Amino acid sequence: MIENKVRTLWNQGKPVLNGWLSIGNSFVAEIMAAQGYDSITVDIQHGALDYNGALPMIQAMRASNVAIGARVPWLDPAMIMKVLDAGALTVICPMVNSGEQAAEFASYVRYPPGGQRSFGPTRAAYAQGANIAGEANGQVVALAMIETATALRNVEDITETPGVDGVYIGPSDLALSIGNGKISPGFDWNDPVMVEPIKHILKAAKKAGKRAALHCGTPEYAARAIGWGFDMCTVSGDSRLLQAAASDSVARFRELTENNAGATDENRGGY
Repeated sequence: MIENKVRTLWNQGKPVLNGWLSIGNSFVAEIMAAQGYDSITVDIQHGALDYNGALPMIQAMRASNVAIGARVPWLDPAMIMKVLDAGALTVICPMVNSGEQAAEFASYVRYPPGGQRSFGPTRAAYAQGANIAGEANGQVVALAMIETATALRNVEDITETPGVDGVYIGPSDLALSIGNGKISPGFDWNDPVMVEPIKHILKAAKKAGKRAALHCGTPEYAARAIGWGFDMCTVSGDSRLLQAAASDSVARFRELTENNAGATDENRGGY
């Protein structure tokens, strides 16, 4: 069976740069996967796509040598097992609020005796090589999302759960939950009201010998988080990167054409 590059990098003591896909399009996935990310996550929870959209995206990224992952919509065994059978090697599960839910999640990503994953790697059998039943338990990475005040209170139980490889912090939902709706969702927090809980989650993960990942908005903040001890950072995502590049391009065009508004065609070098 192929190796999960996420585990390989962690075993080498290196952090993982994760890309994020919210646009349900295989060509977008192929482009993103070719940019040098260590791993790419297909966001089925909030992305503009479902399983039928995720499958061709996972297929399109096969040639890139990027580690392929998926964020499932919820703690649902059917979808968790389907993304694994489609070829995902990392699964991020949202809204895990207790040790019991973490154990349930872990059981869905492992074959017996480590869990209750059903055997039927329809596409994975071709994309991941032989002996999936014997090796997948050691390759699949299961990340439970910590994004509520309840999960924050139970973070030790969650991180200590066998079969859970680590936690993935969703800062926007965490902000909403901690602030009871009075803190606006967002990334790249500097306010202690959010930095302290984020570091508390990180500390709990490290104490349990688990990995910690953080969703970030900028490379600068992600680098800072790696400095804190995070093992994986997501930096922005396809839709935000497209918006930012398009906005910058339009703004630059407006600036250049408005500055030249009084020039003649000859001065402009027009056709």
